Amino acid sequence: MSVANVNSVANATGTSANASTSAATSATVDYNQFLQLLITELKNQDPTSPTDPTQYMSQLASFSSVEQQVKTNSALDALLATQAGALIGKTATSADGKISGVIASVTTSAGGDVTATLKNGSAITLGSGVTISAT
Repeated sequence: MSVANVNSVANATGTSANASTSAATSATVDYNQFLQLLITELKNQDPTSPTDPTQYMSQLASFSSVEQQVKTNSALDALLATQAGALIGKTATSADGKISGVIASVTTSAGGDVTATLKNGSAITLGSGVTISAT
């Protein structure tokens, strides 16, 4: 029977998800709004007095950065879902040892928390101290 500690997976995915959630929460403009603002600004520039080229390049760099962040978040979400799905059918034991059972389903929250629902109906939030073992 092999035993794996969930700390590294949960912490790595939780940290990434929490960082992206914190960034999304603190941002005042989302991706689509940013694109609309950029396009509107470009459309309404006075051709006889164009924007400073350094500002224009900075705007394009910002656009590229936002686009890459959106793609990264999508890839991380897919990776988290794949890793979480691999836990189904394995035995989870809570850090205090009071809850244990075979994982029936796994859900992830927008904040990055991963919760395993056991076949007996109990739920365990996967994190520090929780162990997963093959059945």
